[in-house]
Amino acid sequence: MTSPAITRRGFIRTATGGMIGGTLLYAFPEGSRARYILADEEPVPGDDEHFWNVVRGQFPLRTEPVFLNNGTIGPSPFVVIDAVTAELESVDRDARYGGWEDVRPKIARFVHADPEEISITHNVTDGINVVACGLPLKNGDEVIMTDQEHAGNAVPWLARARRDGIVIRVISPGWTAAETLERINDAINSRTRVIAVPHITCTTGQVLPAREISTLGHDKGLWVMIDAAHTPGMLPLDVHAIGCDFLTTCGHKWMLGPKGTGFLYIRKDVIGELEPYWVGAGVDTGWDLRAGTITYRDDAHRFDFATQSSALYVGLGAAIDFLYNIGMENVSRRGQALAGRLRGGLRELGERVEILTPDEPGGYGSVVAFRPKNIAFDTLQQSLLNEHRFVTRQVPENGMNCNRISTHIYNVPAEVDRFLEAVRRLV
Repeated sequence: MTSPAITRRGFIRTATGGMIGGTLLYAFPEGSRARYILADEEPVPGDDEHFWNVVRGQFPLRTEPVFLNNGTIGPSPFVVIDAVTAELESVDRDARYGGWEDVRPKIARFVHADPEEISITHNVTDGINVVACGLPLKNGDEVIMTDQEHAGNAVPWLARARRDGIVIRVISPGWTAAETLERINDAINSRTRVIAVPHITCTTGQVLPAREISTLGHDKGLWVMIDAAHTPGMLPLDVHAIGCDFLTTCGHKWMLGPKGTGFLYIRKDVIGELEPYWVGAGVDTGWDLRAGTITYRDDAHRFDFATQSSALYVGLGAAIDFLYNIGMENVSRRGQALAGRLRGGLRELGERVEILTPDEPGGYGSVVAFRPKNIAFDTLQQSLLNEHRFVTRQVPENGMNCNRISTHIYNVPAEVDRFLEAVRRLV
């Protein structure tokens, strides 16, 4: 379907379904608000407001309050909402079972993995628990983590420490990738078994050098787990290029998918080293109660089990299609443009704020965190919401005491400018 009103140089198109670039899109009724934005792989500048306004039109977001907190939850576009609704109705109309596993190849393609390496979970924390509980660790074994962890990564490892006596060694990321690598390397000793760190910190949005961390860990004979809650949908992601053993993420942040979806990547070479603790129908190739035997699957599917919602995962597939057809390079470019605009405006405030997100190339994405000097961070957050109508996130975790702004493809520069003016008045 082509709409002349939104055509830019003949390459911006919208579609309600069909086969696009080898991908079978979910189709919607003609009267639906849901459309896929097709960029035909042409690079779109981060400041092409005509294109991005078309994208913005595919979200049901209100114009006020202005949502600047995608790092907590990503609003879904109409294509996702309609896909979930249609699948829910279809399942109940036909009394149909299954279907949630059909999204696995699409997830694998999105992150450049093999389908056999993908386990379907409900969120990031599900995947972290699979790894934290399943690795063969014993009393005294050490796990290296950062002081910028989300509870979803910290708590499962703390529980394992309480249960089995493993030791958590905490490092602070450096301002640069080289400094972070040096600090991790210095923390490694003869008892270290695992490096479990975020790819992008939930506190400041700093992008850690995941590939180099993986290489360092493997050179030392360690398992490497990456908490990638904020990566897919913000930045292009290639798990094989990163080289980690485990990577876990969710569909409800930057992927703009349904809430309650996620997946865990397990490098095929280490699947057998991870013991399943949550098990049920689907994890095995055969079991016998009388004989007391069970044989697990030899792929990552052994870690997802029992009944799940096909509607949620059909919606996740629609979200992947939505991002894929806009183009992840285009999505990333837009995020960098908005973050750069925000960072530049904060710099103009001088010493009234401290920017906490590193500006090293490759060290940041679509998140900017800052600490106000003349007003408490929590007071600023409440004033931004109540007086100026901006939804943001305060970050009390780990004593950061700062404010975090995260934008996505539904945001526009005018919102960033209005936000900066509000901050200027408040600080």
